[in-house]
Amino acid sequence: MRKSEGKYNIKAMAQMLGIQPGTLRAWERRYQMVEPVRNDSGHRLYTEEQLEKLKWLVEKVNQGFTISQAVSLLDNQKFVDSSILEEAPRNKPQEISNELMNALLSFDETKAHELINQAFALYTMDKVLIDVLGSILVQIGNKWENGEITTAHEHFATSILRARISTIMHSFPQNSFLPKVVAVCGPNEWHELGLLIFTLFLRKKGFDVIYLGSSIKEGDIEVVLDTVKPKLLFLSVTISENVELALQLTEDLSNKYSTLTIGLGGFAIETMTRAHKEKYQSHIVGSNREQWESWLIKN
Repeated sequence: MRKSEGKYNIKAMAQMLGIQPGTLRAWERRYQMVEPVRNDSGHRLYTEEQLEKLKWLVEKVNQGFTISQAVSLLDNQKFVDSSILEEAPRNKPQEISNELMNALLSFDETKAHELINQAFALYTMDKVLIDVLGSILVQIGNKWENGEITTAHEHFATSILRARISTIMHSFPQNSFLPKVVAVCGPNEWHELGLLIFTLFLRKKGFDVIYLGSSIKEGDIEVVLDTVKPKLLFLSVTISENVELALQLTEDLSNKYSTLTIGLGGFAIETMTRAHKEKYQSHIVGSNREQWESWLIKN
């Protein structure tokens, strides 16, 4: 039997995929990602190729993607055979990260999106965000701060990565029982990719996050806090010379809003002096998922 011929009925497919037949029917109606053939009795029959495609989608859903995100990934690239995925080398994330950096610094938008799609096809959402996009984030920030790349490079890279992360971020449902959160860059801070990744982590956990992005006008943050009345406020600082301003803002807001918990993150926070780290230890969120989880549990 050829791979393109109908072979499996919907019950068999659902059992192999580990989902309910009703779920498979709903996916087909809403996303049209496969179109099974019909036998003489009008019953669905699925091909081997469709089985591989659906297995890939289920795997992405099990890794943390919504089905709409998984279908979007599938639509934006040629389908990757599962045997190829299994043979992906362990160092592939670093290779993709390096290629993506080159594409971004060459202003090659098409190549950049192809590489991001490839990363999401091969690995879990968390691995791509931390090991690929997170790696790019650190490199771009360092290169810009050291004068190795122009503001144009930084803005181009930021726009590409922001768009991809934001698309995922806004698709997660919110848990009304979790506290509200405000996320914003610290004073004079415009590098928001790190904050975006952290916000995505919070959104994935169900937090209702009001994402403000880059630095806002002095005093405006208090307007937001008075309006939203969040439990948590996160400030991101990537440039060392802005640390003192962020720490002063943290103290001022802590004094004014007694029930507000403030978290500090970003490259500059991680490279603060030991004295500063000891003094503001309760505010430092950390630089990876395990540290973020730990901080949230404590607060």
